Amino acid sequence: MSDQLKENYEGKSSKAFPFFRFRGTHRQIGQQFGESCTSLIKKHLYYSQERLNRRFPLSTRKLEEAVLQYRPYVQKYAASFDEEVIGISEGAGITVEEAYLLQLRAEINHYFKSQNECTTFAVLEEATSNGIPLIGQNCDLPAFYSELGVVVEIVPDHGPATLMLTTAGQISYIGINNIGMGVFANFLTCDGWRVGFPRYMFSRLALTTSTVEDAIQLVRSIHRASSRNLIMMDKKGAADLENTPTREIIIRPENGLLAHSNHYTAAELLKEERLHGVELENSRIRLDLMQRLLKENHGKLNVDVMQDILRDRSTYPHCLCQIPGDETVQSPGDNGADIITFASVIAEPTKGNLWVAIGPPNQYEYKRYSFSESTDGIVGGRSFHEKFQHG
Repeated sequence: MSDQLKENYEGKSSKAFPFFRFRGTHRQIGQQFGESCTSLIKKHLYYSQERLNRRFPLSTRKLEEAVLQYRPYVQKYAASFDEEVIGISEGAGITVEEAYLLQLRAEINHYFKSQNECTTFAVLEEATSNGIPLIGQNCDLPAFYSELGVVVEIVPDHGPATLMLTTAGQISYIGINNIGMGVFANFLTCDGWRVGFPRYMFSRLALTTSTVEDAIQLVRSIHRASSRNLIMMDKKGAADLENTPTREIIIRPENGLLAHSNHYTAAELLKEERLHGVELENSRIRLDLMQRLLKENHGKLNVDVMQDILRDRSTYPHCLCQIPGDETVQSPGDNGADIITFASVIAEPTKGNLWVAIGPPNQYEYKRYSFSESTDGIVGGRSFHEKFQHG
C-alpha cells in the first residue's frame, strides 16, 4: 500500500513515533539514547528553553543552578537514572545541566500557568471481553511534543526491561516493564513543591518493581519534589496513587475500573487542589466521561474498544481527545493555548504490548510495540530495586 493510501486509510494517518532499543549499562543506555536521537534531543532542548524564556527569562547560570539542585536526589534514590542522564549528555553532545533540564520541565515551569495534562485508565480482567487487563492514557501537552515523542525499549544489564513512550532525551514518562507492571501518570497541582526527586521519574522508578504494592512503598519512601498522580497495574490488580510532595492516598478499583484526570479526587486531599476555573472544569468533565464510558462498556473492554473511547470528542471543547484549537475555545484570549493530545497509549502489561498513536488518536492509527524476545522474564536475574537494596 502506498504512503498516500495509508494516510487516507479510514481517514487516519499511519505515521508513528520513532522506535529504538537500548541495551547495556545505564551509562551506555544513555549514550545510545543521546547518539540515536541527537537532533530530536536538541530540538526538545531548544523548545523547552524557548518556552521557558518566553514566560520567565533566566540567565544560563541561574537556570543551571536551579536544575542541578535536583540532581543529588536522583543520585540518592536512583543512581542509575543519573548515569543515564550523563550518558544522554555525552551521546547528544549537550551539557549535563541541559540533559537534566529535559527531566525537569514541570518543576522548572511550576511558576507558570497550570496545564491540563492527560486522562488515565486501568481495566482489570473482569471488565474486559478477553480477560486481558488494560492500562493507558491520552497524553495532553503542548503541540510541539508530537515532534519529539519516541518509543523506547530499555534493556539494562540488571533489572527489568521497560517499554515506554517518552520524549527525546527524557528517561522516564509512561509504559510497562517485562514482568507485568504498567505505570501511567497525570499532572496534579498543589502547594508545597520543593527541590527533590523529579516527578517525571516517579513512573520509571515504579517500573523497577514487580508489584503495585512495592511500587507504592518505593514512591512513598523518596523525598518527592512535586505532585504527580500514578495509576499502576501488575499481574494481580491495580491502584491509583494520588500524592502531594509529602502525602499519598491509595485509590482502589471499583468493579474492576479506575480512571483519573488532573484534579484530586480522594476526600483526604481535596483541600490540596490548586486547579481552578476552566482548568478544573476541563479535568472534571474528562474524568466524568472516562468513568461513564468505561462503565457503559464493562465486560466489553479491549484494545479496540479503548481506542474508540480515547478518540471521543462528545464533550467538546473539554474532550478526551484534544485537537488543535480546542484550548483556544476553552480559554479565549490565551495566546499560549496550544495543548493537544500529542499521543495516546494503551498497554497490555501481562502480554508485553504497548499500543501508541501519535497525535490526537481520532486522526492517527495505533501501532503495536512489544518487547524483544531476549527480554522475556527478569533481565539479569534480579529486579533493580533488589540490586539497589543489596548494593
